[in-house]
Amino acid sequence: MNTSMIIEMAGYIGSVLVVVSMLMSSVVKLRIINTTGSSISAIYALIIHSYPLALMNICLVVINIYNLSKLLKTDQHFDLIDGRTDDKFLEHFINYYKEDMKNFFPEQNIDISLADTAYIVSCKATPAGILLGKKDGDGTLNITVDYTTPVYRDCSVGKFLYSQLQEKGVKKLVYSGEAGNHETYLHNMGFKSENGKYIKYL
Repeated sequence: MNTSMIIEMAGYIGSVLVVVSMLMSSVVKLRIINTTGSSISAIYALIIHSYPLALMNICLVVINIYNLSKLLKTDQHFDLIDGRTDDKFLEHFINYYKEDMKNFFPEQNIDISLADTAYIVSCKATPAGILLGKKDGDGTLNITVDYTTPVYRDCSVGKFLYSQLQEKGVKKLVYSGEAGNHETYLHNMGFKSENGKYIKYL
């Protein structure tokens, strides 16, 4: 494989990554993949002396890094709100994000009537995620839905939420539904698989 072919392939890879980034539901993943693709495309453009294309991609890299730094700031302020399963706002939230929720949870789990406990996480008064489940008397919360909106899908909502649940009397989290696309999140948040269930002690 000669050098010109390698350079041409790099150009295609950069372009593909930029396109793929547009398919990401997570804004963080979108920015990371777009930055990678734009960086490769910028180098490719410089090599072939296409300076307008190089300038555009360099600008995209700078914009992405700036926005990533804001998204990944550790000083995001979250609030935990005790919800009610008959709350009209909660019903509206679930209906609005229902199609996205189906990518992570079986549709029957999204039925709010299955839960007796609800928590809402907000960031600067903007709803960022919800947790629905049933409490047992021993401090166990059986999760039916643990959902974060795409903008905040970097595990920060989950980390904040779980850090607050002990104050609500929750000692153990159990998810026994189909894991599917939710499995990666469960592992990242410290859940352990035991007898077909995912368990986390707080």
